[in-house]
Amino acid sequence: MIELPVIQYRHIDVDGVEVHYRESAPNRADAPVLLLLHGFPSASHQFRRLFDVLGAQYRLIAPDYPGFGNTTAAADFDYSFDRLADVVEGFLAQLGLREFTMYVFDFGAPVGFRVAARHPEWINGLIVQNGNAYEAGLSDLARDFTALRPEDEGAEDTIRGLLTLEGTRGQYEHGVPDPTVLSPESWILDQYFLDLPGRKQAQVALAFDYKSNVAAYPEWQQWLRKYTPRTLIVWGANDPFFPEPGAHAYLADLPDAELHVFDTGHFALETHLAEIAPLIAEFLDARTVRQ
Repeated sequence: MIELPVIQYRHIDVDGVEVHYRESAPNRADAPVLLLLHGFPSASHQFRRLFDVLGAQYRLIAPDYPGFGNTTAAADFDYSFDRLADVVEGFLAQLGLREFTMYVFDFGAPVGFRVAARHPEWINGLIVQNGNAYEAGLSDLARDFTALRPEDEGAEDTIRGLLTLEGTRGQYEHGVPDPTVLSPESWILDQYFLDLPGRKQAQVALAFDYKSNVAAYPEWQQWLRKYTPRTLIVWGANDPFFPEPGAHAYLADLPDAELHVFDTGHFALETHLAEIAPLIAEFLDARTVRQ
């Protein structure tokens, strides 16, 4: 018999931000908790297939950040990575989540590492999927992008070029050997949210703030060395922004981390769910056994 999860979709107010999130109801009360932090330009819906596969055995929780997905914020919300982390921190506090494994992908890394630095006691495990924390993990494209400043001529136009349907689709297809395994609904849904009023300006603000993440890399690396969380790294080798060296760089601070590299692009779950989901399950189960 196939066991399918119950998935619930809720909203919670966090300091005036109406945070939308999805949560699975596993079949046992003591199921490990996995916090899933999404990337750009997506939202919690990027994990929908993972919820279907793992949601019956584990408590999966995935919020949408302000400026993404179904979360709504006031028109004057200050879009920065510090503020996204503030909202996620408040979200976790309101739900009473005090112990969980954290999955960080793309923007989820700067959001998640900020939360982890504030509350190291909350993190009992770390799963990193194309979530960068090292200079070695920045491609030339990423370095040029993070160097953009608001006062630079044409800088905002460069950012907005990524916010088109062509730009969004390209992030899914780049580096994928067989694009026929990609679901077009992924980038179409992302683009729907990007095209909502105010969303593109929010993304422009976050793009200009991305340099704050690069500046924080040494602090996050120090956190990794100090707390040495159990870590699973799964990485799409052909990521145009965060190439494979970014995965291996973690091993300098986490030599015991488990590393798996796949021949795919940025959104590795879209193409390699069958390979990655069992790794996540084994990682979560190993922690349960050790307890």
